Amino acid sequence: MEIAVLACDGVFDSGLAAILDVLDHANAVREQTSQSPSWNVTTVGVHAMVRTGAGHLVPTEPLARAESADLLIVPARAARGPAEVLDFLDGDESLPLRTLISRTRQRGTPIASACAGTFLLAEAGILDGLRATTTWWLAPAFRTRYPRVDLDDSRMVVTSDGIVTAGAAFGHVDLALAVVRTSSPALADQVARYLVIDDRPSQSAYTIPSALAQSDPLVAAFERWVRERLAEPVSIPHAAESLGVSERTLQRTVQRTLGTSPIRFVQALRVEQASHLLRTTDLSLEAISRKVGYEHPHTLRLLLRERTGKTTTALRGI
Repeated sequence: MEIAVLACDGVFDSGLAAILDVLDHANAVREQTSQSPSWNVTTVGVHAMVRTGAGHLVPTEPLARAESADLLIVPARAARGPAEVLDFLDGDESLPLRTLISRTRQRGTPIASACAGTFLLAEAGILDGLRATTTWWLAPAFRTRYPRVDLDDSRMVVTSDGIVTAGAAFGHVDLALAVVRTSSPALADQVARYLVIDDRPSQSAYTIPSALAQSDPLVAAFERWVRERLAEPVSIPHAAESLGVSERTLQRTVQRTLGTSPIRFVQALRVEQASHLLRTTDLSLEAISRKVGYEHPHTLRLLLRERTGKTTTALRGI
């Protein structure tokens, strides 16, 4: 299988390296088991040499080499915030990359990307009407710019109509494993064990609700209002009235910014606080439940398992 990995100036060093290392290791494991290597990986770029985000020089083959590839992988550029990602997309530097992605999709060739790289796919128009994911902290900016994409930023890896997208920066590892898994689930498991890679199906456990809330003034104000009342029953109509907006406006703004309902956002804040108390105090689950607004510990236990993928005992030990 021919794989083209698209590298551009400013590419995220660990993202590029993770993809190359996982695929190289998968080939090595196949050789050890007397099987032929499955992947011939070529790094392609606009220039013969690209400079990574950390300043390292990486030689690349011409973009034309990607035309015969069976899969195009697009690592993310290093970025410190949404503005940096959007500035790159709006500049001339991204045009040849978007053109390559669009033409690759038109040929029916599968495409994969992770983290901020998914913005390039969306900018090229190939994610419209499809499910996708991206790094959780860029999700509000992604939703605003690409409303026709069905974004699920809770997932680490999403596959939709031949396009694979993965989550935050080190989601490049999960992306590369997903590529291996399409050929051989057993080999992917073997590679994960050799490289000591844990299964991470969700980004939810890593999400910081307060960071997401800052993307919109109303959502930020709602977050502060809720945090002051975590131990109390929360009424969305009362919250909206206190913030000087209609309940419908609050519902729509939270949904548009965070991709979830106000109630689910309240749950996320309560789970975040409960997880913190489990890690840093000796309070009983019953006491913690009351501090975050739940009368019955069982309700909190279920939410913790759903949101973090961990039991209360496991959270205590982190």
